[in-house]
Amino acid sequence: MFTGIIQAVGTIAERQARGGDVRLHVATGKLPLDDVALGDSICTNGVCLTVVDLPGDGFWADVSVETLDFTTLGALPPGASVNLEKALTPASRLGGHIVSGHVDGVGEVVSLAGDARSVRVVLRAPDALARYIAHKGSICVDGTSLTVNAVSGARFELNIIPQTMAETVFGQYAPGTRVNLEVDVIARYLERLVQGDAAAHDGAGLSLETLAENGFTGGTRV
Repeated sequence: MFTGIIQAVGTIAERQARGGDVRLHVATGKLPLDDVALGDSICTNGVCLTVVDLPGDGFWADVSVETLDFTTLGALPPGASVNLEKALTPASRLGGHIVSGHVDGVGEVVSLAGDARSVRVVLRAPDALARYIAHKGSICVDGTSLTVNAVSGARFELNIIPQTMAETVFGQYAPGTRVNLEVDVIARYLERLVQGDAAAHDGAGLSLETLAENGFTGGTRV
């Protein structure tokens, strides 16, 4: 588990093709690794990766075909910058929100605009994720815990303060940049719980009928 509070910006140092998937060497820069052991997890641009080797200047991790297909890691070349966060410990402060490192989908930066000393960033999420993104709710973008300022359909808006712009990969974003998105884990589990027994059947999903049966609506179609 992670908090979404980025601890350092690292670099993709090397990519090695390994039988259909990839082994990545991530140079971790100022992120200390003295308390990291083989098998530990490091969140890399929002993706939970398992450390398989520690060469001294960073770590190596295996990236599966599933991860390559459903995150931005498959397209990041050597030299690309990545947000890094080590896994939580019992003594860690939960300064952001609960982040699993399991990316739900890839979004896209639509626009950036100055707002006093901050930057307003508009992103587009995949349509299937739009229902999990709420005004003033939490979302994880490339591993960074952020608060949603506004929502319109599948688009949502963030306010990025100078500290975040300087200490994460947000400073490199431009319109068209693809980003890893992880929605609030509470929203995902709430949807599944509301489905009740229907969740055991293929194709089950939320409907007005399901919501009405569970007391969330009056049951009236609109």
